Amino acid sequence: MSPITEPSPTPVFPRLSWAEDMFVPALREAVAGLPESESRVAGYHRGWCEADGTPVARVSGRGKAVRPALALLSAQAVGGSARSALPGAVAVELVHDFTLLHDDVIDGDALRRHRPAAWSVFGTPAAVLAGDALLVAALRAVCDTPREHAAAAVKELVTALLELVEGQSRDVAFEDTAQVSVGEYLAMAEGKTGSLMGCACALGGLLAGADGERVDGLREFGRRLGVSFQCADDLLGIWGRSSRSGKPVGADLAARKKSLPVVAALQGTDSAAERLRDLYCGEHPLGEGELELVRELVEKAGGRQAAEEEARRQLQAALRALSYAAPTADAYRQLQEIAWAMVRRDS
Repeated sequence: MSPITEPSPTPVFPRLSWAEDMFVPALREAVAGLPESESRVAGYHRGWCEADGTPVARVSGRGKAVRPALALLSAQAVGGSARSALPGAVAVELVHDFTLLHDDVIDGDALRRHRPAAWSVFGTPAAVLAGDALLVAALRAVCDTPREHAAAAVKELVTALLELVEGQSRDVAFEDTAQVSVGEYLAMAEGKTGSLMGCACALGGLLAGADGERVDGLREFGRRLGVSFQCADDLLGIWGRSSRSGKPVGADLAARKKSLPVVAALQGTDSAAERLRDLYCGEHPLGEGELELVRELVEKAGGRQAAEEEARRQLQAALRALSYAAPTADAYRQLQEIAWAMVRRDS
C-alpha cells in the first residue's frame, strides 16, 4: 500500500458519524460534570443548547469529529479496539473546544459554527472560565484511563498542551512582528495545530497498548497532518465562505494576521508583493475595498499557491509517517481518506 496515493474524491466526513456516535455520549457526560455555568456555556458552544440552556432538538453540522476519530482509528490501526481509546478521544475534543473558546476571545471573532461565539453571548469572563473548565475535564478524562496507561497518557496530553500554548503565543506575537519566515510559521503551526492532532493519534496508540515505535509513527502522522490542516485552514480564512465554514472569512486579513498565504506572499519580490507590504504593514484599518485588494495581491504574489503546495507537502510527510506505525489495512485506508479530505475540504 502506497502512503502517497490520493483516494478517489468521495465525501469522507459524513462517514465519521460512527465516531461521533461513540464519543459524544462520553463527551456530554464530561461536560455535564462541569460546574453549572461553565457546563451551559460549553453546551452552547457545542450547539447542544441555546444560551438559556434550552436543549436544541436536533444537532447537525456541529463539527466533524476529526480529532476523536483520529484517536479511535489510531487504536484500531495498532490492533486495539476503538473503545479502548475513548478517554483519549474525549480528552482531545475537550481540549479542542477549550482552544476555540479562547481563540474567539483572543481574535475577537463573533461567529463560530454558524452562530454567535460564546464570548459574544455570555461575555468574555464566562467564555474564558468555560474554556478553563474544559481543560480540567480533559485532564480528568486521561487520568481515569487504566492504571497501566494513565501516566503515559497524562504525559502525552500535558506535553501537547505546552506545545499548543507556545504555538498560540507565537501566532499572537506574529501580529506585531514585521517579518515572519515560512519556517517560523510552520514551527508555530506545528505547536498550535499539529501538537493536538499528534496527541490524538498517540493517545489512540497508547491506550491500545502499542509499543513506542508505533506510537511515535502515529504521533508524527498527526503532527504533520495538523500542519497540513492549518495550511488549508489559512486558505479558507481568505478564500473560503462563511456560509460553509461557520466562521468569519476575511477576519484574519482585517486583523493583519500572518497566515501562511500572507507570509509567503510578503516574501515575494514582484510588484504585487511590494504593494501588499505597503498595505499590510500599515496601521490604519483596512476598508472593504482594501481587504479585497489585499486578497488579490496575496494571490498574485504567489501566497495561495505556496500554501496549497505546503499543505500537500505536509500531507505526504504525514502519510509516510503513518506507514511507520505499521497500521492495519482498514484503519490505514480510513486514516488516509480523512487526511486527504482535511486538506482538500472547502469548509
